[in-house]
Amino acid sequence: MTSKALEDARSATRAVTRLSVGVAIVLIALKAFALGASGSVSILASLADSALDLAASLATFFAVRWAAAPPDEDHRYGHGKGEALAALVQAGLVFASCLFIGWEAVQRLFDPRPVSSGSWAVAVVLISIVLTAWLVWMQGRALRKTGSMAVAADRAHYASDLAANVVVLIGVIAGTFLAAPGLDAAAGLVVAVWLFWGAVGLLKGATHHLLDRAAPNADRMAITTTILSDPRISGLHQLRTRLSGSVLMIQMHVDLDPGLSLVAAHDIVVEAENRLLATWPHADILIHPDPRGRTRPHGADFAEEAAASPRAAESG
Repeated sequence: MTSKALEDARSATRAVTRLSVGVAIVLIALKAFALGASGSVSILASLADSALDLAASLATFFAVRWAAAPPDEDHRYGHGKGEALAALVQAGLVFASCLFIGWEAVQRLFDPRPVSSGSWAVAVVLISIVLTAWLVWMQGRALRKTGSMAVAADRAHYASDLAANVVVLIGVIAGTFLAAPGLDAAAGLVVAVWLFWGAVGLLKGATHHLLDRAAPNADRMAITTTILSDPRISGLHQLRTRLSGSVLMIQMHVDLDPGLSLVAAHDIVVEAENRLLATWPHADILIHPDPRGRTRPHGADFAEEAAASPRAAESG
């Protein structure tokens, strides 16, 4: 990826995180007003969630800026994992929100309270749905440009909020117009369960990222196919992949004719890197050429042979 394209991607990431913080502040103000007017437990649940959304969005706001910082003496691979740390923060905040909302909803199930001024609450929830849907759409656009894990986590969070707001709307309507405050409390409980499920997904994604989980098998197969499309490369081994922020790290050894000059081998490797960059423009690629027939394990032998074709496996 060119430096301009990379800077454009980072600029889009910074812009959408600012938008996320702004939307969270507006939603908190609206829901606080609706809670004061209605006393709805499902509005309370939604307000608590929006407050944690703001904390999560702020964490993402700072994390993407730190993750975009260039490599330095202490962080030779850059700061991309800061995005995974932000996702972990988001997951923790959502878990805390689930506990609070669930506890309050259970209490209200056994001690139902009427929902007053429900019309205001309904209006606020409808506005929240529109704002959240717009934010999710904007985050989706930014995600297609950047592939940012922190933005993806924030988007997943707000997408779950969008569905949760629909549940809240049902609860407020039930408590206001159907005189069934127990349904309002039940809606709050559904929100808690929904958010818990979303938090589990965020936690798994961030953990995989921090523990250097390999790229999906389909991507590794595609990498292998791309490399072996050049008949001068007879095989590959010790293929390793991991993510650092939005950057895919790819390392491998390739088998070349032992009679090639250093310049010729270098040219073949550069062409292979360019083929990979055409598909993964954010990738950080390191390819080590080996003389065919003299391959020996190098360093930590953690080859990802499951992703290799028979042609690649035979060469290892």
